[in-house]
Amino acid sequence: MSEAVVRSGPTRCGFVALIGAPNVGKSTLVNALVGSKVTIVSKKVQTTRALIRGIVIENNAQIVLVDTPGIFAPKRRLDRAMVSTAWSGAHDADLVCMLIDARAGIDEEADAIVSKLESVNHPKILVINKIDLVPRERLLKLTAKANERLKFDRTFMISATTGDGVDDLRAALANEVPEGPFHYPEDQMSDAPMRHLAAEITREKIYRHLHQELPYQSTVETDAWTERKDRSVRIEQTIFVERDSQRKIVLGKAGATIKSIGADSRREISEIVGHPVHLFLFVKVRDGWGDDPDRYKEMGLEFPKE
Repeated sequence: MSEAVVRSGPTRCGFVALIGAPNVGKSTLVNALVGSKVTIVSKKVQTTRALIRGIVIENNAQIVLVDTPGIFAPKRRLDRAMVSTAWSGAHDADLVCMLIDARAGIDEEADAIVSKLESVNHPKILVINKIDLVPRERLLKLTAKANERLKFDRTFMISATTGDGVDDLRAALANEVPEGPFHYPEDQMSDAPMRHLAAEITREKIYRHLHQELPYQSTVETDAWTERKDRSVRIEQTIFVERDSQRKIVLGKAGATIKSIGADSRREISEIVGHPVHLFLFVKVRDGWGDDPDRYKEMGLEFPKE
């Protein structure tokens, strides 16, 4: 994109919060809109924990995407922190996009979100995702039903996976964000530090390899990031679990599982940084990390008192 195109007319910049139930495709949509991976994508629900911003340049507009954690009925302290973070992201944004899974429709989770969304005083856009999996007639009925529950300013039907409808949504968001200067450099795609993104990538690989074998209560921290003279990067990360039995699952027989996780994570991190990566993974038991305020701070979450 040339500088002349970017500078033609007044610039626009604003924050767009993506909210919805777990696994409706928010992270996949962020990556599709940005055109690069900036946030974790996994079939395991509730993988997004903190607000991760993807940054999009469209004509003379900068769109700052806030990928919120999936909103669900909280049971634990970590759950409550994630749901609180999601709603704070919605209230602080300039626009709110509510994603609905076309297959699930307005189920109990989506209905609860729509009810609470009425109190958010920003333009609201309905985004029906995964349209490639549902007949058109059903999509039209879902659109009508959703707008009966809450009058959305606009409605888009997309498939974040195939890209269908994503360009139209991106263009609409660029027109809707308020006029103002860009908040970030034009070549920046996320405000998440690379250390954090690298940890998220490893956490995603853990979920993909272990599926339901490992409980949701696991986290990854990047302990060291060293850029070497040959331009390669040495990264040391620790995977924290709550019990020794979980540690054995992550390691696998003769260390086979941790080696596979490391290989997949190293490959993807290397593609993003553009240099060879030497990744070293360690697995440690941290009992009760879900009740440690410092861990919440590292994840960008506010520690709930109760």
